[in-house]
Amino acid sequence: MARRIYLKMKSLAEARDLFLNHWDLANLLSSETISTIEAAGRVTAEPVFARFSVPTFHAAAMDGISVRAESTFGATPEHPLHLKLGTDANWINTGQGMPQGADAVVMVENLHQVDDHTVEIQSGAFPWQHVRKIGEDIVATELLLPQNHQITAYDLGALLGAGVLEVEVKRRPSVLVIPTGDELVEAEKLKGAESPPPDRVVEFNSWVLVNLVRQWGGICRRHPIVRDDPEQLRQILLQAVQGEYDLVIINAGSSAGSEDYTVNLVEGLGTMLVHGVAIMPGKPTVLGEIQGKPVIGNPGYPVSAVISMEQFVRPFLYRIQGLAEPESEQVEAYPSQKLPSKLGVEEFLRVNLGRVGDRLVATPLPRGAGSITSLNQATGFLRIPDTVEGVTDDEPHPVTLLASKQSIERTLVAVGSHDMTLDVITNLLKKYHPEVSLASSNVGSLGGLLALRKGTAHLAGSHLLDTDTGEYNTTYIQRYLPGLEVHLVNLVYREQGLIVTPGNPRCISGLKDLSRPELTFVNRQAGSGTRILLDWQLTQLGVDPAGINGYEREEYTHMAVAADVLSGTADSGMAIYAAAQALKLDFIPVITERYDLVIPAIHFETPLIQALLEVIASREFKNQVMALGGYDVRDTGRLIPTVVDEVEIS
Repeated sequence: MARRIYLKMKSLAEARDLFLNHWDLANLLSSETISTIEAAGRVTAEPVFARFSVPTFHAAAMDGISVRAESTFGATPEHPLHLKLGTDANWINTGQGMPQGADAVVMVENLHQVDDHTVEIQSGAFPWQHVRKIGEDIVATELLLPQNHQITAYDLGALLGAGVLEVEVKRRPSVLVIPTGDELVEAEKLKGAESPPPDRVVEFNSWVLVNLVRQWGGICRRHPIVRDDPEQLRQILLQAVQGEYDLVIINAGSSAGSEDYTVNLVEGLGTMLVHGVAIMPGKPTVLGEIQGKPVIGNPGYPVSAVISMEQFVRPFLYRIQGLAEPESEQVEAYPSQKLPSKLGVEEFLRVNLGRVGDRLVATPLPRGAGSITSLNQATGFLRIPDTVEGVTDDEPHPVTLLASKQSIERTLVAVGSHDMTLDVITNLLKKYHPEVSLASSNVGSLGGLLALRKGTAHLAGSHLLDTDTGEYNTTYIQRYLPGLEVHLVNLVYREQGLIVTPGNPRCISGLKDLSRPELTFVNRQAGSGTRILLDWQLTQLGVDPAGINGYEREEYTHMAVAADVLSGTADSGMAIYAAAQALKLDFIPVITERYDLVIPAIHFETPLIQALLEVIASREFKNQVMALGGYDVRDTGRLIPTVVDEVEIS
């Protein structure tokens, strides 16, 4: 099938308006009668009225004696009144019905029992004192719940108390999700497997979408994976729209590739409303109608798929149930760096939020549409309007919260060099200090120091080698953080070297071999400690970086370097031993280096930093780090002396 270009893209506002106003959403769902005790979370299809009053009789509101108020008038401490039990008064408990003629309750605390037949009171009661009158809470026939009300657990109490044993509710919207693609494999088929088959990826998008639908009040069924066969997909799509489903979602195949069939099927079987929305990620979204049913072609990349769901399926499901779409809370946050963006496209950028000093800081997560971790790690998202080419880091911008404000206030922001021990810290913090989170951003050691200088991080991971002195980090702290008092805490020593494929089939023995023309290399980003270390080593060996095939190809983490070698896209890469060990790759040692945490003194005594220091000082942390391989914890947690002079920044 030939490729096709996108139709004229719509703005997000245009696309939502076209899609959501195409149907009479308020009247699409039929209703059903269900037991009240099963109704929590459901939406009323009609108003609900009380059958009974609550209470249905005059009832005591306190423990004590029931009396006729008029008979108690005149009682004072100087002239107490004696009442005969069974004649003038009767014992009564909270909730019991008032005896005939009684209209008040005197609390037991205000009584003195003279004998078995007599009580003394020292103040009179007034009519209806401590009495719940008939209908005080609910009066029979009054409105309990309006139409289009989502029933809560508290509502159940009112309904049952008022004698409403059944309620008419809207049927839950029914959705079908159809995952498509020749490259997909069902997750359950990989039980016990070390990895997916070659050229196959685990299908997980559809399960994310299914559970989003359920979260938004719908019933969702997932169809088994459908291969890239347009006729098979056509038959499945026709059966779906002719069935009980209120919405059909096809995941993947919405773009403009040669095997993206959704667009042609929607056009051929029904009406195309939108193909292409000016958002990023999520541009390839398809919105259409087939035989009166809404059909959405959802992009295949996970972040694109979720953003498309949030912008179109979420409002659809709320509106079809007659509910207002919940508004997410927003805060103002400073981006940790300048964020360029494409003019004419509205971007949804996932971020991690944390308070550093008096600023709320938003650290961007990977922007790739295929990065599922940018979804499960995000605590907010920053919308960059389509009218600008990005946002600056010198003023706050609105960020929509994906987590509670309380959790954000207790988040440690770590920016700097990647190290696998940060994952160990993250886990142990949650184990021993559940209130504390660690949000780390991998921008390289130098980037971490610059973040401290700007005041956008609590700490930075750094392993910057001064090639003149052989010392780590202190020279760079003096150069880039003049006047900022910091504490330097050793985290680990670690082995850096070349990661190669198992068995080292290319016979790589060291850094000199990188200049061999048949070899491909993957590097770390400029400004990272690993890059500085590599460049220094190459200089020592007289190797020209320009002669290394792949020197300009950059990754931001040690695991990304290891993954490139594992996939065969590079023969070798500079990274730590633990990354090679994790992916069962071979390793050629080059140097043992020191990796430290740089912590501004202003944050050092805070509970968040002290919790982190407690974790890294623990035996459990050290044992887990040693199990990773390639680490030495002899100085872990030790304060390293630093001298911070006023030095010009070069």
